[in-house]
Amino acid sequence: MVIKTQAYPRAALIGNPSDGYYGKTIAFVFKNFRAEVELTPSDKLHIIPCGRERLLFYDIDDLADEISSNGYYGGTRLIKATIKVLHQYCTQHNIEIPIKNFTLSYDSNIPGRLGLAGSSAIITAAINALLQFYDIEIPKPVLANIILSAEKDELHIGAGLQDRVAQVYATPVYMNFDKELMDKQGYGDYIPFDKSLLPNLYLAYRTNLSEGSEVMHNDLAARYKKGDAEVLRAIEQWRQLTDAVWHKLKHGDKDIAALINQNFDIRNNTIAISKGNKQLVETARAVGASAKFTGSGGAIIGTYQDEHMFQQLSTAMHSIGAEVIKPDIA
Repeated sequence: MVIKTQAYPRAALIGNPSDGYYGKTIAFVFKNFRAEVELTPSDKLHIIPCGRERLLFYDIDDLADEISSNGYYGGTRLIKATIKVLHQYCTQHNIEIPIKNFTLSYDSNIPGRLGLAGSSAIITAAINALLQFYDIEIPKPVLANIILSAEKDELHIGAGLQDRVAQVYATPVYMNFDKELMDKQGYGDYIPFDKSLLPNLYLAYRTNLSEGSEVMHNDLAARYKKGDAEVLRAIEQWRQLTDAVWHKLKHGDKDIAALINQNFDIRNNTIAISKGNKQLVETARAVGASAKFTGSGGAIIGTYQDEHMFQQLSTAMHSIGAEVIKPDIA
């Protein structure tokens, strides 16, 4: 028996980064990239590192480039954390795990450290394979919590639920993380919807802007904990923007460009943003497209009017060393 599972990167359409602070967001996953896990039965439990986690380099420059692109940590720690939190959940809920072992390998071509939720995609693919292997069923809202726990509780990576919800549902989702609701049931209100409701969307990214999401999240979390008025005001504005976009989409109105731009403008006034990341947004807006971050920075998402504007956008982005894609939305 060979089990193969895939999970995809996430793009936050509106509301981020309020998902870790009882906010509201809309997000989706797209199939242009993927994280893949292969699991086979074996005598002992064996995790095979991905090719990205190499320990042999041509020279010191090669090692430095590798760390700049992918950071210090690979996916093996993510897989270990996934196995641990699943075991912990099953123990706490008296779910029997059959006594059998496996060999698990994984791979990912999701551009790293660009706010596309590549880490949680690896965890999502891994936990889906484990659930198949052990014949265990877990409700989707709860499963998203478990995936977050692998990163946040086990590895102390700053993150919110948005990525995991989108990746578990594998469809566009409106998410309400209201505190009262979260405290009452342990998860938010998640409403999947059809991708046909969405307007023309693009994603643009620059790999030389890569930075771990924990850098932004840790600063925001510290300010939120202190009750920073500017942060609290921004979170409330992001909530309102999410509901405004959701109302438009539900009623067949795809004109959400101004709201997407507002999402970034609020962020720009609240959180320090690097010159390179600002350039991505400014370049997109210069040709008439809307623009905001897909996640923590390094990649942006926005709307465009027609194919002519998309071609203008592509030309402008390539001039600053950025890649542009049309997301293949799940």
